[in-house]
Amino acid sequence: MIAERLFALLALLSISAALTGVIRRIALSRNVLDVPNVRSSHTSPTPRGGGLAIVVTLLAAIGIMYATGIAPASLSVALLLGGPAIAVIGLVDDVRSVSPLVRLSVHATACAWSAWFLGALPTIDFGFGPWNLGIVGDICGVVFLVWLLNLYNFMDGIDGIAGIEAISVVSIAAVLIERQDGDPLTMSVLLVVAASVAGFLVWNWAPARIFMGDAGSGFLGFALGIIAWATVVAGRLTVWVWLILLGAFIVDATITLLRRWHQGARLAQAHRSHAYQRLSRLYGSHSRVSLGVLCINIFWLGPCAAIAETRPAFGALLTVIAWTPLAVLAWRSGAGTADN
Repeated sequence: MIAERLFALLALLSISAALTGVIRRIALSRNVLDVPNVRSSHTSPTPRGGGLAIVVTLLAAIGIMYATGIAPASLSVALLLGGPAIAVIGLVDDVRSVSPLVRLSVHATACAWSAWFLGALPTIDFGFGPWNLGIVGDICGVVFLVWLLNLYNFMDGIDGIAGIEAISVVSIAAVLIERQDGDPLTMSVLLVVAASVAGFLVWNWAPARIFMGDAGSGFLGFALGIIAWATVVAGRLTVWVWLILLGAFIVDATITLLRRWHQGARLAQAHRSHAYQRLSRLYGSHSRVSLGVLCINIFWLGPCAAIAETRPAFGALLTVIAWTPLAVLAWRSGAGTADN
């Protein structure tokens, strides 16, 4: 059984990598390129849209798994219903600009529909007993889903970082679920996400030969959020575990946004003032920063999430503890300040 699953994951990785190569050739032939400008972190025109390989391979795999009963039904349907809408609006935005209002409307609708299908969030323990936030909690959850898929787009600004984040987060989540009684259906979905992203990462690692694009980054952020929602509803992992695991992206994007807003910057304007972008310029390397995120996830956020999983009453406190050094790093690196 293990050998069969490993073979299936390697096959999925290979399909994703091959499809990424095909998309790259099409993008080159049609001149769909990300041309560097003063706000870019790359120096040469690079094809974009490679994230479509992740979308196609992941949704196809989920569809097959759902049809054969080896993936949770509600999670599969939520991904299959909302995922294409997120990917399509991202693809249109890759090809031609889409107004923020239209984009956010599609995001909110897809997230709300998928969340409704998964079911209401359970009680949340803030450290002084469980609280049932009811409809308010669900609305906050949908807002967070919209923020997550957009911040994932914001954080996809240097080679390899978005892929590394997704692979490490879902892998750690799979380990945490395995530490319990195990949930083979949910774990299968997590591993399929990792394999689909790994195939793309073959082409996206520094120096990247293709970029993910809005279609891929938005979809990936949405998929992570929907998987998180499903595991929380099922009682597998808590909200705090996921907030800790996604901390590297959440903290950087949030501090950058708040700092730019405080300084009166146009929030819709492209920039390169995220902490990870500043660090990549400081060290002159995309791969060092992406590997740094990997190390943070494995050696800091992963252990914090593991403790939060076994001690749910301390989840909120552990989230603050896990995020604090990341916030200090982002602030001291100048996240959100005017570009150099």
